[in-house]
Amino acid sequence: MQSYDAAVLIGRFQPVHNGHLALLREALARSRQAVVILGSAHQARTPKNPFTWQERAALLRAALPEAERARLLVLPIRDYYDEPRWAQAVRQAVAQATQPRAQVALVGHFKDDSSGYLRAFPGWDLIRMPRQGAIDATPIRDAYLGAGAGAGAAALDQALAPWAEHLPAATRAWLEQFADTAHYPALQEEWRMLRAYRESWAGAPYPPVFVTVDALLRCQGRVLLIRRAHAPGKGLWALPGGFVEPRDTLWQSCLRELAEETHCPLPEERLRQALQAVRVFDHPGRSQRGRVITHAYCFDLGDAAPPEVRGGDDAAHAQWVAQEDLAGMEDQFHDDHWHILDQFLGLTPTPAASAPARQSP
Repeated sequence: MQSYDAAVLIGRFQPVHNGHLALLREALARSRQAVVILGSAHQARTPKNPFTWQERAALLRAALPEAERARLLVLPIRDYYDEPRWAQAVRQAVAQATQPRAQVALVGHFKDDSSGYLRAFPGWDLIRMPRQGAIDATPIRDAYLGAGAGAGAAALDQALAPWAEHLPAATRAWLEQFADTAHYPALQEEWRMLRAYRESWAGAPYPPVFVTVDALLRCQGRVLLIRRAHAPGKGLWALPGGFVEPRDTLWQSCLRELAEETHCPLPEERLRQALQAVRVFDHPGRSQRGRVITHAYCFDLGDAAPPEVRGGDDAAHAQWVAQEDLAGMEDQFHDDHWHILDQFLGLTPTPAASAPARQSP
């Protein structure tokens, strides 16, 4: 078998299971260094991504013999909701972590449509692995978060019993510890809400596609944000916005949601004058509610005094936030709203100019 300088394994590992470890062991066997790209990094906790990249990195290391941990490099990569930009970020991170002209391979298997990313790196050899049984992280998360409010060790054992043989001992022990944190019941609440939400349209002939609007209002170097009052995303920052009403245009819905959630007093004509751009954000994975396409309206009020605002409707709070503070708030935002801000305001450098964050062995 050909040996490589680095073998790259890409995934979210939410949580780490034995199928992941089989791929990781193959990466270690075929290379001097295994490079794990931890996706969905720097996000708020959600039922889809309940664990931070640091927690997932620790689980990967805990599942390996100590001698192999030194050959594992973990690189967290954010979800850009932009496939070319994401692939560029992965390439740049690997290039900066390896020697020039390093021989790089990609380890993976084609599970379903979500495995299409394996085709995004034509310059790397593909070490194609068979699927490791029927194991998948999604039903593990569903079992874990659906174990019942205040689940103790016995309830968790029962919920995870069908998956016990697929979970490394370190993962199983850590899941039990995590269930004692304040994050666990909050994630369960979100999980139950989203489950009921999806069940409400389970009988539809086709999965629904939702249309929403969001308003990005700038003024004197500040941006108007809300704190969400309800799940999903309860307590997280977001742009004012919501679903399009059946008899509203997109523009009318944007104005209505802005007024309802922030009590912004600006008249329509003033907002028309301040409108800078409208962009569509339609990545299939941008919302956990399902397929949600949003139209984001960007307004700039210039040097005018920021209008007084207060939370209303689905917003627990409305606040003007300094634009310079937004870059450090990435893990406090609902869905892809931080990335919408990034697209309009350029909060992060392009992937080619950014240095990858590392975790020491």
